[in-house]
Amino acid sequence: MMKERFAKLLLGEDMSGSGRGVCTAVTISNAITNLYATVFGQNLRLEPLNPEKKALWKREMDCLLSVCDYIMEFAPTKSQNLRNGTAVEIMESRPRSDIYINLPALRKLDAMLIEILDSFQDREFWYAEQGSMSSNSTRTGSFRRVVQRNDEKWWVPVPCVPPNGLSEKARKHLRHKRECANQIHKAAMSINSSVLSEMEIPDSYMASLPKSGKASIGDVIYRFMYSSEKFSPEYLLDCLNIASEHEALELADRVEASMYTWRRKGCLSHSKSSWSMMKDIMSDVDRSDKNHILAERAESLLFALKQRYPELSQTSLDTCKIQYNRDVGQAVLESYSRVLEGLAFNVVAWIEDVFFVDNATRNPE
Repeated sequence: MMKERFAKLLLGEDMSGSGRGVCTAVTISNAITNLYATVFGQNLRLEPLNPEKKALWKREMDCLLSVCDYIMEFAPTKSQNLRNGTAVEIMESRPRSDIYINLPALRKLDAMLIEILDSFQDREFWYAEQGSMSSNSTRTGSFRRVVQRNDEKWWVPVPCVPPNGLSEKARKHLRHKRECANQIHKAAMSINSSVLSEMEIPDSYMASLPKSGKASIGDVIYRFMYSSEKFSPEYLLDCLNIASEHEALELADRVEASMYTWRRKGCLSHSKSSWSMMKDIMSDVDRSDKNHILAERAESLLFALKQRYPELSQTSLDTCKIQYNRDVGQAVLESYSRVLEGLAFNVVAWIEDVFFVDNATRNPE
């Protein structure tokens, strides 16, 4: 199994061996994403993970994460004086700082999520397939109505609770685990955002940007951003009346594109596309420059949009960064944090489903 795993990584998922495979970073990112889908893809309930799948997840993740043990950086540790009095710094290798900080944190979040699922071994609720009346939904010995949800999650099993609802002990346990999962979700999201922000912006993305930031965001938003003396991103979002997360994501893509268009205009004499390099350039740009002001306002609007819609999918730039990323360490951290973020979000949603059914049972219409 180990030989097969590393053979696929070396071949870049091209099993023909013809050299047309993807780079190692993308291969590892895909492997972590696919492993998550294999282990958790069919797990749609608040219940302990199947022992075989739990063992598979731990074994395969240990294998995929082991590459980080060999990603090092040199750092000065102490000074030493030579016989002639010259002071020299002694360098030693150590785990790269982003991996040293984030990987143990992600492993801890991983273990906490598994622990949350394990805590639902003995529970007062059970599940029935949507619209069905299976034997699992009739524990009390008599048929009872399966509470129908008004949302579109038709593929998710429906929780069922006793006729009088859950006990206060069970509700307290659910509230506690929901809060834990919420905190895990925020932590994983923060790590993922941090890693993505450090990835280089691909040249292909910069080349695809429109010549005008106004063309990206449209006349209405542009006029508001350009003419307002005191720009309020929250007020602008209120005026836009965004109806769905799909519209929010589309707006985020357009705002992000306009932001980089204006930043590029502010430093046309420079050809560097890495954002870390662009930040150095922008520090020397006249802060009263129109393009700089618009870029700052676009950035604040994007931040406000993500705050208002915390579950927003990755933007086109994020996807492009992942696709063209060549840094193996960043690929591991990004994909690991992304799948944990998704699992934590699902756990919260499953708990909310149980509360929904419990409240409907306690307060029937």
